[in-house]
Amino acid sequence: MIVVLTGLLISSGIVFFIGWRNRLGNVKTELPQLWEEGAFGKVFDLSRERLETQPMDYFLLTLHGFSAYQLAVAQINSYDIQTYINACIWSLRKALLCKEGPADLRVHYVLGKAYYYKGPAYADLAVKFLEAAREGNYAAGDLPEYLGLAYAAIHDYRNSVAAFSLALAPGAENRDPEEAPQSWAPSDLLLLSIARSYVALEEADTAKAYLVRCVETSRDSNILVAARLLLGEIYGKSGDVSGAEAQYLAILEEGGENAEAHFQLGEIYAASGDPTRARAEWRRTVRIDPAHGPARTRLNM
Repeated sequence: MIVVLTGLLISSGIVFFIGWRNRLGNVKTELPQLWEEGAFGKVFDLSRERLETQPMDYFLLTLHGFSAYQLAVAQINSYDIQTYINACIWSLRKALLCKEGPADLRVHYVLGKAYYYKGPAYADLAVKFLEAAREGNYAAGDLPEYLGLAYAAIHDYRNSVAAFSLALAPGAENRDPEEAPQSWAPSDLLLLSIARSYVALEEADTAKAYLVRCVETSRDSNILVAARLLLGEIYGKSGDVSGAEAQYLAILEEGGENAEAHFQLGEIYAASGDPTRARAEWRRTVRIDPAHGPARTRLNM
């Protein structure tokens, strides 16, 4: 009887093992297919389910992390974004611990972007992993741009500009943006980001060149407003009052009412000795944005 029971246990164990191995094999075939189809939600759910029984499986951890990142960038709600970003980071950091042999540069690349989306407090980790991917010559078109944004977030503007230059084109760091060839077509957000770094480096003329190009090419109203506000600030600091005024008026003409544009016009009129027009602009500012502290301070003077 004992021999028979032992034989049955061994047989059932062998059957279980074979069945488990087949199921895991099927999953490792199914997951890449789902990924190719763009079914990131199914990849995320299925890999999470399998990780409950195989928590240290490198393949499952990487696909779970990659799918979590894809789901994060597709969200609108900030809570949902951070939920998926946290899942991505947890899974990929664990995958790095399980990895044997050379590092998988894809993991470093996605981790770097995930830490960037996690917020400025994690920008140093974004730089760490993105630099690891770059030093390994990982080919990703947006890697330099994310690296530039991450460096800017930790106030390392010199390295930020260097990374952004790589995002523009090979050799772009030595190129005058006003003399760029027609084939050079950086995004408006990239141009704005570069300009902000140059402003932080107190290189106003270079920042102005990128902002002018951004204004000329952008069709995004939010980016246009940000670029014109920064241009107005640069013109104002250089003493070009009419240039600054033109930027603020353009914001109002192109996009309607804007609290900051009205406030800055008020500052210009006050400095020009026209307090009546200045106060009118500050009152418009407060009507648009009742919480605009600088405008309320001006009106209480």
